[in-house]
Amino acid sequence: MHLDQYNLGDYSPGASIWKQAMWYFIGSPLVQSYWIPLSICKVLLLRCFGAQIGTHVRIKPGVKIKFPWRLTVGDYVWIGENTWIDNLAPITIGNHVCISQDVYLCTGNHDWRHPDFKLITSSIDIQDSCWIAARAVVGPGVTVGEGAVLGLGSVAGRSLEPMQIYLGNPAQSIKQRKL
Repeated sequence: MHLDQYNLGDYSPGASIWKQAMWYFIGSPLVQSYWIPLSICKVLLLRCFGAQIGTHVRIKPGVKIKFPWRLTVGDYVWIGENTWIDNLAPITIGNHVCISQDVYLCTGNHDWRHPDFKLITSSIDIQDSCWIAARAVVGPGVTVGEGAVLGLGSVAGRSLEPMQIYLGNPAQSIKQRKL
């Protein structure tokens, strides 16, 4: 690969340079802050920057969000400490979803075969009633089916079927989830 030839191609962050700067210097540090423990303050700030967020959402300290204008969160969602929502492309989180601490949601990658290390982005969809356990990773283009569980430290590089429990790297279904 030739990183000296790298460029973003037709990719756009989806907001003006001023909005990006305001988010980077003001919004993001406030959302990540341990000094602002109240989720409602973080939710209101994210909405000001274009995030669509439902009711009764809990956002813990240290949560890092790349672009709030590409984030949709349903009702009764918990987002744990130090979660990184790296949303170069849209991320949708359904209702009654638990995103545990240190989770990484990644919507971007590079084509290692392309000489210019081309950027590739694809959205993530986490459907209702899912649990993404601590230190798990969800990759670009993944849909986490309704009610699925991605276990501790597991890596989902492909979509997960509804009502299944997944563990490992790569994540493999170990059994059906019963409610």
